Amino acid sequence: MGIKTVAIYSDADAESLHVKLADEAVRVGPAPTSQSYLNIPVILDAITQTGAQAVHPGYGFLSENSAFVKELEARNVSFIGPNEYAMHAMGDKIQSKIIAKEAGVNVIPGFNGVVKDVQHAVTIANEVGYPIMLKASAGGGGKGMRIARNDAEVEEAFRLCTEEAKSSFGDSRLLVERFIDQPRHIEIQIIADKNGNCLYLPERECSIQRRNQKVIEEAPSPFIDPETRRAMGEQAVALSKNVGYTSAGTVEFLVDSNRQFYFLEMNTRLQVEHPITEYITGFDLVEEMIRSSAGLNLTTTNQSDVKINGWAIESRVYAEDPEHYLPSIGTLSKYTEPTNYKLPNDVRCDSGITEGSEISMYYDPMICKLSTFGKTRQDATETMKRSLDNYLISGVNHNIPLLRDVVSHPAFASGDLFTGFLAKYYPNGFKGYQLKDTSSATGNGQNEFAELAATSAALQLIINHRDMFTSKPNTQTYPKKFIVQIPQTNSDDSISNTSVELTISPKSQNSPINFTGINEFNCIATTIPSSQESPNAPGLLNPLNCTISTEWSLGSPFIKVSFSVPSNPNYPQSTFTVQYLEKTTLGFVLQYKGTKFNLNVISEFQQNMLKFMKPKPKLDTSNLVIAPMPGTIVSISVSPGQKVSEGMEVAVIEAMKMQNVLRAPKSGIIKSILVEQGSAVSGDDILIELEK
Repeated sequence: MGIKTVAIYSDADAESLHVKLADEAVRVGPAPTSQSYLNIPVILDAITQTGAQAVHPGYGFLSENSAFVKELEARNVSFIGPNEYAMHAMGDKIQSKIIAKEAGVNVIPGFNGVVKDVQHAVTIANEVGYPIMLKASAGGGGKGMRIARNDAEVEEAFRLCTEEAKSSFGDSRLLVERFIDQPRHIEIQIIADKNGNCLYLPERECSIQRRNQKVIEEAPSPFIDPETRRAMGEQAVALSKNVGYTSAGTVEFLVDSNRQFYFLEMNTRLQVEHPITEYITGFDLVEEMIRSSAGLNLTTTNQSDVKINGWAIESRVYAEDPEHYLPSIGTLSKYTEPTNYKLPNDVRCDSGITEGSEISMYYDPMICKLSTFGKTRQDATETMKRSLDNYLISGVNHNIPLLRDVVSHPAFASGDLFTGFLAKYYPNGFKGYQLKDTSSATGNGQNEFAELAATSAALQLIINHRDMFTSKPNTQTYPKKFIVQIPQTNSDDSISNTSVELTISPKSQNSPINFTGINEFNCIATTIPSSQESPNAPGLLNPLNCTISTEWSLGSPFIKVSFSVPSNPNYPQSTFTVQYLEKTTLGFVLQYKGTKFNLNVISEFQQNMLKFMKPKPKLDTSNLVIAPMPGTIVSISVSPGQKVSEGMEVAVIEAMKMQNVLRAPKSGIIKSILVEQGSAVSGDDILIELEK
């Protein structure tokens, strides 16, 4: 649009991508948000210093702070968002529910007022009926929200929500409302200008969440029909017009199995998931916000011009442990985003980082919003799978394994979505992709053990050939038979051993093995006895004669693989991408379908020698409380000599704006406390020790 930009940044973000892309950049303080991105006087100074005429607030921090908007209005600086009155009215969850009810919008049963204290919260919960949701009045993004199913849980949730709300938003007020079990989270995007025009755009389904924070979104919803879409949209517009709302905003609803919908809240800002709405409608929401702020009409003012074209899905790529959803910090040592697939613009990455960027403990752990587009939901899903397979992130833990598994899940494919999706299908946390062998059961399925083993053997053969060729040119004595030891998941001790013997395919027998191209091999894959610890490990029952083709340039992390069984027409040809992440002593680490597998690729002699290797004894941590992530100790609930029971709260740690309760691993007596309140700790630091 030809508008010059000024980026503001904290010390933690000095090297961030937005700082490099902007025309100017101004430092606003150190890493803590209260001293930088929430520091209104310093930001106002940056506006004065640069002569900025308008402010776009992004997604968080001051994006829904009406006091900030009031300050800008007083200085005749345009806020690219709603006016101060509308933001104050709808940004407060308590007030917005009252307004929604008055406007005839369906609302969830609850208490339309400020919760005074913990006893008041318990009283309200019993009046509304369990389960209930405690949530920060001024909050968003899953911060300051907890579900409680009894009085004791209300007491704990009240304390944690209050502290999180104060830390994240500077406002500790809470509200209470009935929690609707197994709802869908559906939201309606509205855009409005200052000339009386207001449109609703097709809905977004945001039901897949962890800790009340969205993980995967799609537009449109596979559940909402045109009649429900129109009813939700008309209520969203009526609500917006009732408070004179302008700019982009989102009206969020909970929808039950009968398509009955209830107003949840209004986000008076641009949503993180806005790219998928842009994909299917053609609207550029940021441009519409700027036009509205400047007093111009929307690009179209007719609701009938809003159409649905195709399907879009967004995956929020986080720096976190996907098993427990704990954030991860570190340096991105390797970072490669996926590119387009079938269509010119079917993959979109909105990120603020590059290779070498630091993921800090101070802010939300999101790395990227990965969005994919297709003519159908299946097209968009397949493009998402491919994109996740071709997304390289090293240096921090990330949730790509979980994202890849969810979009491949049968329940996702069928559109059976609800806010408890992850809790239902991963009740003990996500353990990694489970390799499958359906070939022996049906005769026309796949054997992923064979596919991964053959891939590993082919890569090892290429590497061995490279090493031998560079030391003794023209030699052909390199081994062609390997035993591949495959863990059933990345967190499983049981092993499946597969013997793989490779020969050069006939059409390439007269050509040397390529170090930077396509190699094709015939192979025989056979399961061999693994160990007494896992005698029933899955894999092949009989030798499988297969053909494997690999396209790989040594040094590249991406390997394109094609696997087939020519003698079995019922075995579907399988094409996939694996990532070569690192070399290990006996093999390497490959990422397959999102999950990392630590594979040993060894000779028969090596396998026999491994029988004599004593396993390392496991460290006994049963009497220790260990920091699950880097963070700050908010509180310590115990003292040396105190008796504790298993599961009792001993401390609270805060990381990336979320507070996490640490509990006693077993009953016993506190021996020592190694940290103090306010201490900064690293992941795996020992915090508290119990008597043995």
